Amino acid sequence: MRFLILSIFVAVPALADTPLSGDAFEALVEGKTLTFSTGDTPYGVEYYAPNRRVIWSFVGQECVNGKWYEGTSTSGPTICFTYENNETPQCWQVFDQDGKIRADYMNTPGTTVLYEAIEAEPLICGGLGA
Repeated sequence: MRFLILSIFVAVPALADTPLSGDAFEALVEGKTLTFSTGDTPYGVEYYAPNRRVIWSFVGQECVNGKWYEGTSTSGPTICFTYENNETPQCWQVFDQDGKIRADYMNTPGTTVLYEAIEAEPLICGGLGA
């Protein structure tokens, strides 16, 4: 009986994991440059400008301008990005984990999970500062 009660108690925090709304995401990232990784591997860096504009760079590559907006899915709000070199929306469910971001890719769920590794300054684009 104790085991059953403990199992239910442990499962509760996972249910409380709620994706951020657009306003909550904006409050967390605007004016910041964040570095993301997949596990221990650096993935890319993004600067979050006012008016929901972004500058993205995969590690060591050129920067790309884009924008983001709040979308929806059956499991809650998403944050979707479009870029000047790719207008197809790239949508993520974003979670605040103790002040750090976890982003789950919604276009193909379960394929990519990014974690905010560090806040970086300045954004480096193909070896040039932005």
